[in-house]
Amino acid sequence: MKNLHKFFIFVPMEEYSYFDEDPKKGWGFILAFASLMLFTLMGLGIDGDEYLQHEYLNIPRWYFFIIFSIDFLMAVSLVLMFFYKKIGIFIFPALLVLHFFMHNYYLSTFLYTDVTNLFLFTGFGMLAIIPKWKFFK
Repeated sequence: MKNLHKFFIFVPMEEYSYFDEDPKKGWGFILAFASLMLFTLMGLGIDGDEYLQHEYLNIPRWYFFIIFSIDFLMAVSLVLMFFYKKIGIFIFPALLVLHFFMHNYYLSTFLYTDVTNLFLFTGFGMLAIIPKWKFFK
């Protein structure tokens, strides 16, 4: 056993932090935010198009009050994330999944904008939110 430790090289590790020490928003944070907002607005555009065709498609009016409220709250939660508010991080994916399931259940449509937005949020969370987590309030 005493000779076993001779085979391993023990090098002291430097402490490296993946968390930024600066609350300044970099280009990665801004571009990730812009892409999330773009796909959120694309979902709003799809909802607007469905509203214009709601009589032809036989979609009830109450559906649009709910779906446009969800779209608005998704945009608000993104703005909250941009200003380092934790509530936006928790509300956005919940609203996004609700938006997706409402389209899937009530209209039998599979929205690729919602799926793409969810993947972007996952990447955004891993690359932009986690390093700045200590600045979120």
